[in-house]
Amino acid sequence: MLQTIARMAIAAPRRVIAVALLIMVGAAVFGIPVTKSLSTGGFRDPTSQSWHASQLLSDKFGAGDMQLALAVTSDAGVASQSARAAGNELVALLKRSPYVADVKSAWTVPPPAARALVSEDGKTGLVVAGITGGETDAQQHAKDLLGFVPRFDGVTVKPGDEVITYAQIIDQTEKDLLVMEAIAFPLSFIVLVWVFGGLLAAGLPLAVGVFAILGSMAVMRAITFATEVSVFALNLILAMGLALAVDYTLLIVSRFRDELAAGAERDKALVRTMTTAGRTVLYSATTVALAMIAMVLFPMYFLKSFAYAGIAVVGFAAAAAAVVTPAALVLLGDRLDSLDVRRVVRGVLGRPEPLHPAVEKTFWYGWTKAVMGRAIPIGVAVIAMLLVLGAPFLGVKWGFPDGRVLPVSASARQVGDELRSGFSVNSLTNVIVVIPDARAVTAAELGFYAAQLSRVPDVSAVSSPVGTYASGVLVGPPSAPTGWKDASAYLTVNSTAPLYSQASETQLDRLHAIATPGGADVQMTGWAQINRDSSHAVASRLPIVLSVIATITFVLLFLLTGSVILPLKALMLNMLSLTAAFGALVWIFQDGHLDGFGTTATGTLIASVLVLLFCLAFGLSMDYEVFLISRIGEYWQASGKTRADNTESVALGLARTGRVVTAAALLMAVTFSSLAAAKVSLMCMFGVGVTLAVLVDATLVRILLVPAFMRVLGRLNWWAPAPLVRLHRRIGIAEHIELPELSRSATQ
Repeated sequence: MLQTIARMAIAAPRRVIAVALLIMVGAAVFGIPVTKSLSTGGFRDPTSQSWHASQLLSDKFGAGDMQLALAVTSDAGVASQSARAAGNELVALLKRSPYVADVKSAWTVPPPAARALVSEDGKTGLVVAGITGGETDAQQHAKDLLGFVPRFDGVTVKPGDEVITYAQIIDQTEKDLLVMEAIAFPLSFIVLVWVFGGLLAAGLPLAVGVFAILGSMAVMRAITFATEVSVFALNLILAMGLALAVDYTLLIVSRFRDELAAGAERDKALVRTMTTAGRTVLYSATTVALAMIAMVLFPMYFLKSFAYAGIAVVGFAAAAAAVVTPAALVLLGDRLDSLDVRRVVRGVLGRPEPLHPAVEKTFWYGWTKAVMGRAIPIGVAVIAMLLVLGAPFLGVKWGFPDGRVLPVSASARQVGDELRSGFSVNSLTNVIVVIPDARAVTAAELGFYAAQLSRVPDVSAVSSPVGTYASGVLVGPPSAPTGWKDASAYLTVNSTAPLYSQASETQLDRLHAIATPGGADVQMTGWAQINRDSSHAVASRLPIVLSVIATITFVLLFLLTGSVILPLKALMLNMLSLTAAFGALVWIFQDGHLDGFGTTATGTLIASVLVLLFCLAFGLSMDYEVFLISRIGEYWQASGKTRADNTESVALGLARTGRVVTAAALLMAVTFSSLAAAKVSLMCMFGVGVTLAVLVDATLVRILLVPAFMRVLGRLNWWAPAPLVRLHRRIGIAEHIELPELSRSATQ
């Protein structure tokens, strides 16, 4: 297949590029509007009790799908005529909307309930409404409603709560994408000019990247017709599309130049390049895609969306690199190295043209030999360093994203901060207990259950359909008269335990431990329960996801190398590099060091983001592993297969790929580090995490630990049991390529 692609590029390069351009234009026309069809949710487990309880509250009790809060503030106080008039007008406005299920405010509920809707300083009152339409449509409905909110003299109105948080995340993400493009593309082009030399050569990976990005956006829009897709997947498409395009194009162009420098004719050099580097690109893409596909095993569509996006962008990047790059190489011919900026700079500085020494004289060959000469002390030192860097991860705490993922300028962030610090009753800490089938429950049993719930530590009161209880005593009338309806019931537990704390977790355990009324089934929801369910959804499926990724990786590397040792080594080293990155994330974003890169440290990390980071970074690590091991394997297969040949193969393989891997890692780091400028903190954390993982993997792992390990293991690197050796001979994909002309000459 790869030889056919190469010959097609040689025979009709213009036709190949013309067809690619037509596909790219069509993908752009269809795919660019995808931003209007994406959602910001997807962090919740749709199979969990908190999800089902929330759905029942919406369906039977008219609570709405998402909550909107309007903070009405007046210096004269909430009891002033201006504040009361504004609050009542907002309530009337919301009640007229067909998308509002329920409305309550500090001015319309009974006095006992009103206390929870008024700030401690008495200046701010809340208007709270349930918005219908699910996670996607509810956001647009809320934004449309805000367009009708009038201005009031002496009163300010700030929108917030869940639905506004999500809507403002979408708006901020669109702005972040523009900033990311403005940073990533120019910086990547500068680095590409340094790596590739010629301006035309530097533009080639950018063209491949644009093709991958537009094609992936078209795929994502098509998927939105069938299921919900997270808006954050666009960030991955932009970063990963450009990064992988650079990786794959750089590998092909570098190998093509090596073949030409070795004296091969242009056409033969291209065919040979595609059957070696082209094969590596396709194999590497398969490895990355299969690592990403494991995320479909999680129930949250936030993670599923990244699986869809990752597979699409890897596929388009690999296809474009394998088809468009050889056609461009033929079409450009000798012009590939024209407009060499480095030559101009050397002329200005008066420096001579660089020599092209034999491979044994290159930096990477000497470096690798030096590392292997001190393999044990270097290996021990690097492993110790990675473990120390990863130590903070032992103290990780999981949390659910709220308004604090937004910058302080966002109204949802401001309202959330005020709810947490300015109100005596924080509705965000409430736990809602839902009884789906209460037909066999009597009023006395429900009252006794509410009284028992109110005795749990850090519970200030429990509101039920039969009364309000505190410390086991009936203290007031029902605050939710509709809390018993259509054979179902719900109770509201007012909690003072801080969210995502050990006190909150202990309180949930005690609430669940209380005997239910009449033995009825109960379900709980609220942010504390949602966080528990979401974390459990990740933790419970993580073993199978890790097993799938490990199995896929092992099988693919075995097919490539015929060894069972190299896949195990790759798995172990990848885990070490990711441990260091995860430790850094806890230290920066959970604990707040380095000012959290401009974000707000909440004392927790989002489990879904860590899983996403793991799958992506693991796939990218395998990307570099395939680059390196496939080249080492070529030399090993052409050698006498002694221990000395193993050492020489490692040195020659790293000498050929060291510059490529380092340059690719630098370019990928530039791309993903642009996400650090994102104002949505979880995307900033994701960008920093991937950047650290890539840099650690390409430096400490690939150019230190890999040669050290392979030197210590010697011929054992290539060992497999006899049955597997026979199996590899039948189904393995490694090609036995003679490389005498490449083993002692050619440019680096």
